[in-house]
Amino acid sequence: QVQLVESGGGLVQPGGSLRLSCAASGRTFNNYAMGWFRQAPGKERVLVASITWTGGSTFYADSVKGRFTISRDSAKNTAYLQMNSLKPEDTAIYICASQERPGSYMYWAQGTQVTVSS
Repeated sequence: QVQLVESGGGLVQPGGSLRLSCAASGRTFNNYAMGWFRQAPGKERVLVASITWTGGSTFYADSVKGRFTISRDSAKNTAYLQMNSLKPEDTAIYICASQERPGSYMYWAQGTQVTVSS
């Protein structure tokens, strides 16, 4: 079992920044990658960024490229999502998730609300 604890959400003005953190504990030795999904009201859940633990290979959705940066600290079993130049359309619940093989997200954090509004 892997437990994910997520933090860092909040209210920010357009153009502002937030950093989300996701710490993994438990049976983490088989973890392959960590990613963030987001779900806005009335919208489907979408993967916005991911990173592999070993090689640090990253993926970004087109909607966040150039604005968001995902990173990880393997020693702390923690991933980070730095979100810059935030837009109102970034408003969503952001949910951290981990996978033990490509394409298989097995463990999920509780989610944190990000609201971008003036």
